[in-house]
Amino acid sequence: MSVPAMASARLVSADVLAEALPPDGASESLATAHVVLGQSWTCDLGLWEAGPGTDVDVESEELFLVLSGAGTVTFADGSRIDLRRGVLVHLRAGDRTTWEITDRVRKLFLSGPPAGG
Repeated sequence: MSVPAMASARLVSADVLAEALPPDGASESLATAHVVLGQSWTCDLGLWEAGPGTDVDVESEELFLVLSGAGTVTFADGSRIDLRRGVLVHLRAGDRTTWEITDRVRKLFLSGPPAGG
């Protein structure tokens, strides 16, 4: 069954769970990988994978949905978010984080400049 031209122009990924992600070298300890699926307005839309392992980061403005995997993100203030399938997280530009990934995480993300910026 073919997809009509208009629908095909709107299709970003036929299966984000099966999308291939090339290693990006951003974190050797987490073996990170990502691919940008598209750009809209001032945001990137993409997939990211990492882990297992631990790493620290300074975040960009990002909204992400965990598709698979498990772990935690701990913020400099000591607060923590448990990562699991279905968790939706807003990272603020400048957040200092420690990622502890126990089961390789795959997330769908929107990232871009801070609101109003």
